[in-house]
Amino acid sequence: MPRLELSRFARVEFPPPSYLSLPTAGIDISASGIKMVLLKERLHGLELVAYAEERLPDGAVTGGEISDKEKVCDILSSLAKKYRFRLANIALSESRGYLFEADLPGLTSSELRTAAEQRIDEYVPLPPAEVVFDIAPLSINAEGTHVVGVGYAHRVVDELLEVLDASAIRVRAMEGETFALARALLPHGDTETALIIDIGRTTTKLMVVTNRMPRYTTTLDIGGHALTLAVQKYFGVSEEEAKKVKAEKGLIGGDGADEYVAAMLSTVSAVREEIARRLQFWQDRGSEKVSRAILVGGNATVRGLPEYLEASLKIPVELGDVFTNLAPRSEWLPPIDYMQSLAYGTAVGLALREYVP
Repeated sequence: MPRLELSRFARVEFPPPSYLSLPTAGIDISASGIKMVLLKERLHGLELVAYAEERLPDGAVTGGEISDKEKVCDILSSLAKKYRFRLANIALSESRGYLFEADLPGLTSSELRTAAEQRIDEYVPLPPAEVVFDIAPLSINAEGTHVVGVGYAHRVVDELLEVLDASAIRVRAMEGETFALARALLPHGDTETALIIDIGRTTTKLMVVTNRMPRYTTTLDIGGHALTLAVQKYFGVSEEEAKKVKAEKGLIGGDGADEYVAAMLSTVSAVREEIARRLQFWQDRGSEKVSRAILVGGNATVRGLPEYLEASLKIPVELGDVFTNLAPRSEWLPPIDYMQSLAYGTAVGLALREYVP
């Protein structure tokens, strides 16, 4: 039996007492709400055993910064009590971080961290004493190691820790949301260069990843809610009714729906053009070419969207699978609808950190 399987068997068959084996939740806090997942290791692999989403009032989180700490604390405390966890891996917002790449001398983790720390002011536009950073090796070269890193202002980390402490949740790890999302969507060991398109309610996040590491990230200030508003305006219906119409008709519409499709395309075309521009920027750098695009996020399920984007981007575009690194479907069935699961990519990736690099 391979070593990994033997280790898994020992943990499953002879588990430690429950008070020693506390689950680690993956928690994603965004402008639209808080998403939480818990995973459990079985003999056949990992399974999703709990998930939850709690909406936040407008303005509670803005630009990755928590404005209404009391509300966020209340929700986190309630989730921890209901699902019985005290440990969590937390996402840091992409919009508040500084992604960088560097060639550093050395091969070991300690050598690379020391080298990065000595030059951190070259990568992060903040005083070195105010920076919290982490790095991960991407490749070995003649100069040492090419790494991907991300830096945050100490204040950003401290503010988030303050909220978690007030919620009686102990943080095991904090990482950039782009690292977590790539971990969820791409299989362990994958080496391709792919574009991940995360369409949320009010923003669309783009990230080019290689070896499951983010190389380029940006956030567009337009998301799926703009499409909902377009449907509301066209049909004169409520927001909830507009969401249903958007899911059913998408960009396809149907017979006699030319005006509806035109209304939708006038909004989604703005997103498409920005994605195409950012993709071209990456391709023109002479870096690794993007082989495909992966759609994810709570608003990625618009009917006809993958085909619409594929025609413009000239690369395959497909919906993602946030359970790529969990047990095979032949062994378990997720307790969540597939379309709904696309909103949980970051939270799943955070929980996976305990099991999959």
